[in-house]
Amino acid sequence: MGVVIIVLVFIVIDLVVLYVFLRMVWFYRDPKRAPPKKEGVVVSPADGQVVYIKKIEKNRIFSEKLGTTIDLKEISKLPVENGQGWIVGIYMSPLDVHFNYAPVSGKVEGITYTKAKVNLPMVDLLEYVSLAYLRRTVDNFSKRFHFENERNTILIRGKDFPVVVVEIADKFVNKIKCFVKEGQSLNIADKIGFIDRGSQVDLIVFQENLDLKVSFGDQVYGGKTIIAEY
Repeated sequence: MGVVIIVLVFIVIDLVVLYVFLRMVWFYRDPKRAPPKKEGVVVSPADGQVVYIKKIEKNRIFSEKLGTTIDLKEISKLPVENGQGWIVGIYMSPLDVHFNYAPVSGKVEGITYTKAKVNLPMVDLLEYVSLAYLRRTVDNFSKRFHFENERNTILIRGKDFPVVVVEIADKFVNKIKCFVKEGQSLNIADKIGFIDRGSQVDLIVFQENLDLKVSFGDQVYGGKTIIAEY
């Protein structure tokens, strides 16, 4: 019995050490990211899984779940020009790198922080296990959190078209850190923010004629994976 207790104690200690390492060290890792040496590309603003790709028509997006269109401003919380384009949702599990990156080179034209009374969970337990550990993708578009949770929206005016990065906090997120200021010039893949724990990033590209290079369920890497070419 004494040996069993000792073994159990060591197992518990190992699990605690592993949790502390994952939560306090691994989670905050900051790998170097080199953007593709290629012109005319939009790179991912975050690590994670692509949970939806939707067409934007006159600043509105059709939601199959709701059976209606959604005003883009409900997601971005930032008035943007009336345009066509695409929105790509990227779910970041606690296992992903949580730094966010500029998807194109350009100038920061606007930053809007939106506080929430309560952050709603993005996924339920089964969906969380599916996304984080089984790497099976769940369509996360137009759930309640998408409109109500805390977020930081960064508008970047690229050389050819504007893009918007929307950093959305999950229920257990501690904070969203913004590394940029309005008027600041950015190079593609520059770090623009960090979201603590699980979260989601929406990439909005105001360019209709894109050659999309990712699909629903793909794993992408911030500052590295090409989302689209133009």
